[in-house]
Amino acid sequence: MRQIFIAATALFLSTFTFAQSKNNPAASTNDSIRQISLKEVVVTSLRANERSAVAYSSVQKEAIEQRNLGQDIPYLLALTPSFIATSDGGTGIGYTGFRIRGTDGNRINVTINGVPFNDAESHGSYFVDMPDFASSLSSVQVQRGVGTSTNGAAAFGASINMQTEGSRPKPYAEIGSTIGTFNSNKNTLKAGTGLLKSGFAFDARLSNVTSDGYLDRASANLKSYYFAGGYYGNKTTLKFVTFGGHEKTYQAWYGVIADSLKTNRTYNELGSYTDASGNTKFYDNQVDDYTQTHYQLHWSQRLNHNLHLNATAHYTKGYGFYEEYKKGQSYTIYSLIPDTLAGVALEKTDLVRRKWLDNDFYGITYSLNYETQKVNATIGGALNRYDGDHFGKVICVRNAQNLQPNHEYYRSNSLKDEFNIYAKGTAEVISDLFATVDLQYRHINYSLNGVSDKYNANTGKMDDITNVYKFDFFNPKVGLTYQLNSSNSFYGSYSIANREPNRTNYTDNSTAALPKPERLYDTEIGYRFQSPRFSASANLYYMNYKDQLILTGKLSEIGEMLTSNISESYRAGIELTAEVKIANWLNWDGNLTLSQNKILNFTEEGIDVYDADWNWLDSRNNILGTTDIAYSPNVIANSLFTFKIKSLSVGLHSNYVGKQYIDNSSDNGRSIDAYFVNNLNIGYELALKKMKAIQFNVLVNNLFNNQYVTNGWTWYSAYVGGERYNDLRFFPQAGTNFLASVTLKF
Repeated sequence: MRQIFIAATALFLSTFTFAQSKNNPAASTNDSIRQISLKEVVVTSLRANERSAVAYSSVQKEAIEQRNLGQDIPYLLALTPSFIATSDGGTGIGYTGFRIRGTDGNRINVTINGVPFNDAESHGSYFVDMPDFASSLSSVQVQRGVGTSTNGAAAFGASINMQTEGSRPKPYAEIGSTIGTFNSNKNTLKAGTGLLKSGFAFDARLSNVTSDGYLDRASANLKSYYFAGGYYGNKTTLKFVTFGGHEKTYQAWYGVIADSLKTNRTYNELGSYTDASGNTKFYDNQVDDYTQTHYQLHWSQRLNHNLHLNATAHYTKGYGFYEEYKKGQSYTIYSLIPDTLAGVALEKTDLVRRKWLDNDFYGITYSLNYETQKVNATIGGALNRYDGDHFGKVICVRNAQNLQPNHEYYRSNSLKDEFNIYAKGTAEVISDLFATVDLQYRHINYSLNGVSDKYNANTGKMDDITNVYKFDFFNPKVGLTYQLNSSNSFYGSYSIANREPNRTNYTDNSTAALPKPERLYDTEIGYRFQSPRFSASANLYYMNYKDQLILTGKLSEIGEMLTSNISESYRAGIELTAEVKIANWLNWDGNLTLSQNKILNFTEEGIDVYDADWNWLDSRNNILGTTDIAYSPNVIANSLFTFKIKSLSVGLHSNYVGKQYIDNSSDNGRSIDAYFVNNLNIGYELALKKMKAIQFNVLVNNLFNNQYVTNGWTWYSAYVGGERYNDLRFFPQAGTNFLASVTLKF
């Protein structure tokens, strides 16, 4: 069925539109069309522009290349406003995470060439599955707030739109290698044919990234590829893109015990066990092992000078597991036959288990774009299906009878169908006043069938999660932009967004009530100034939530942040950006976010109370009133000084993030301290006669060796002997470390 679907939908290809010259949108000669086709291709149906009443930042290829020495994509976007990047292993290589305006990555929409990248069930974006993908990017746009209508998971605080490279006019080849602290290494090989006389062009990349990590055993072994082949005609572009990666990372997703930060800052407890002699050891294969492969077939048809039809057929295959040594596990949970000691059956044992994912995601996206000097309108949407199996196997047990190979102890299937359609347009209603209307409808049918990995002691079985959940959302957006003159413009918008709960909201829900969908009312008011030597912007936002699924400060057993519905909450703030050309050789860029992120009428529920000897007495609810939303600092600031003299460039990036609470109680005992970190980037390009160039780059992270953490969570919190006891975990980041690269360009 999947193969038939893919073959049938191959006729409906790409969300690409030809990047048009503002002064000559009607270029019509064969050479002009092909040249336009080979420029950076922009998914205009999803991206914002200067007429959009949206707060956005665009990161172009040159800026990506300067920082792309092996760290994951969140670290390449860390200079954009309101953005926080974090790394489980402490280096930016391997598992990373990010938040924008305090909103976690599960509620930030990510697309690649207009195709949804977020996992359909968890809504997460796992860039570790695509190591060195930045080497195949031409640009990234980050929209803050609800933004424009997009495909896939709802944009509930921001959206990230990634565009892969377009083919180049001439043949090329690149070889790059990076080495760094913690045995970090990246190797990249790229090549392309350029535009052939037949109208075809082909591009390819192979990469591998490895690192031992800053935390103990937080290693990463990552491999990836990219291939694109396309035909560029007078009015038609047909392009096939495939990319994917295999990641094998040692688990570090629990972080470091709070008490260890001062004595053993890199201690990673995952994988620890006690051998028969009572010695503490660590399991060698406590790893996450996953392969993900993407296929996209794009078609763009120029119907006339103003009208373009675009469609994409896509398919993503994901397959892999995480393996872990588990101590003191009940035989009953795993349906195992226990061994006996002196005729008495044992209750618990140590074992090794694997939890598997095997999923397929496929569908069609499309858009019809109409553009003139005064009107830009789009009708588009997507039809997607996710089919995923979740299952667990026990592969090794200490003290068990009749253990069958790959003994399976739970299995479930998820099927998620999503349909969305949107219509949006921007028109110049009077001179220099542009009005935008953007309307989207989403339908989701999400069915679960089988049992989860959670054991229910009351039923004596794994939890049955069989159910069907249906959602219908209408997401309207309206905005105005006034272009006062060539330098000054003002804008304002009002948007409503709705989002369905993700899988863990159902399977890890600790209350009897089912999670509710959440709703966001987003108001944005902004100003932009642009001149040759100075530009600046200011954006005021007020994001009012109903039933927001807010991070609780707790983790699932695989390191995923857990959330729960909060009836009333809001995020309000101002984002300031500026760029100054101080001299021909010196630039300064900066941004500052000042915000308030609040929960109204918050009650901290079910806090256990013990006496001084840890005898349980009761549980307590704390009525706290207005509190701060977890992981939402009031201040985020970036500064970048860039020195350029001929072929030498030096950049000094300074980043400040204010204090963050790791739950919603605003308790200083459960918080992450503010941090201020500086990074230095040095680049030099040497031009040679027999090759295009040799590029040298050095990135020194944490220049002044600050000891800081970017993330944390609460293992357990209770009252013991009248005092609040907190068992916390933190994710410390590496001290001063470096990455150095050499790239040969032909």
